[in-house]
Amino acid sequence: MSTTNEQVRVLTPEQKEKEVRRVVGSSFLGSVIEYYDFFVYASAASLVFGPVFFSNLDPLAGTIASLATFAAGYVARPVGGLIFGHFGDRLGRKKMLVLSMAGMGIGSFLMGLIPPADAIGSWGAVMLVTLRVVQGICVGGEWGGAALMSLEHAKAKKRGFAASFATAGSSFGTFLGTGAMGVVALLPHDAFLTWGWRLPFLASAALLVIGLIVRAKVSESPVFEAAMAAQEEKKKESAPLMEVLRHPRILILTTLSCISLFSMSAMISTFGPTYAVAGGASSSSVLFGLSISGLFSSAGVLVFGKLSDTLGRRWLMMAGGIAVALLIYPLFAAIGSGTIALVFIAFVTLKVLYSMIYGPMAAFLAEQYPPRSRYTGISLSYQLASLIGAGFTPVILASLYAASGKDIGPVIWFMVGMCAISVAAVFLTRETKDNDIMTGAATKEFASKP
Repeated sequence: MSTTNEQVRVLTPEQKEKEVRRVVGSSFLGSVIEYYDFFVYASAASLVFGPVFFSNLDPLAGTIASLATFAAGYVARPVGGLIFGHFGDRLGRKKMLVLSMAGMGIGSFLMGLIPPADAIGSWGAVMLVTLRVVQGICVGGEWGGAALMSLEHAKAKKRGFAASFATAGSSFGTFLGTGAMGVVALLPHDAFLTWGWRLPFLASAALLVIGLIVRAKVSESPVFEAAMAAQEEKKKESAPLMEVLRHPRILILTTLSCISLFSMSAMISTFGPTYAVAGGASSSSVLFGLSISGLFSSAGVLVFGKLSDTLGRRWLMMAGGIAVALLIYPLFAAIGSGTIALVFIAFVTLKVLYSMIYGPMAAFLAEQYPPRSRYTGISLSYQLASLIGAGFTPVILASLYAASGKDIGPVIWFMVGMCAISVAAVFLTRETKDNDIMTGAATKEFASKP
């Protein structure tokens, strides 16, 4: 038995509770920092990178090229999930989380130092894409590890609530990243394009130092350490990815269970504002309403994560998907009404329903996999769902809307279909809140109905 395990055994209940709070706080803060960096880039891609790094192209082509670099981060996320998942299952959750945070923070800081195209030509765009891929790889390993650290330290009846802090952190980081770029966008236009946009990226250095100090103080997951100790007494197991792929139905169902969530996220953040502005609402009011609604999402994730410890993960996730399918039409009517109060109410409602799925999801995914392949399994299913759901939904919705002569009907039916797929996938699983995460019990029975 390792020294760390011996130290954990002699902790008093009060010390154990303090350690759980420290780990949960670290997971929340880490996710805030990672997603702050990731979505600062999102704002800059739409506002800045076209004229700064693709100035040799016409404005429309420059914007498209800039958004293509944004997509590169989503493509890299499953790769990051595989890399960090593998070594997180082999070497430990904590080591990988420190590495993912360091890579994300350094990458973002360096983005703020890239010279513009008029200084180094196309090399600026090359550097930008390279660092964006680094961001995608790092964020691909962050969420799964942060969720596992919280879940595997928590008591059995508090796992959903503990794991939801990593998810709430990602929502809050998105809010901060968008807000930071919004603040510097108030500068005079020339100043903003010349140096102002760089400030949120350079601020990553300060956030990185704070995050690493906090993360360095947490202990390794006791579930991982127990799995490692047990492994020393058995024959060597195959690679974590091979363990996950031996049960393809598990991976398929967990991925499908999340795609409606990411489709909703992409719809709310991209198509939703465009539709609201087309309906007559002002851009600034719509963006402000969308930003504030993110706070409701972060709080809702914690509420529904806690409820899932009592009510179960499955029923909340299915209820959220069904509610979105039933209410999506009137909510879109409100978004397109041109009345900012109705637009705001619609965004908040969608974010709350979104949280019904997102809150329990971290625990729901993690509880499907045994300890020695859990980091790989949760990261791969989450990031594949992100790529499929969030990566392609904006283009699909815009295409459906344009092809139908700006009829919202096809958009509604697409979202209803995505909800139906996820609800069906969750329905085909067993409830997981009572699974034994130390042994991975009930994993083999995952795909059977209760």
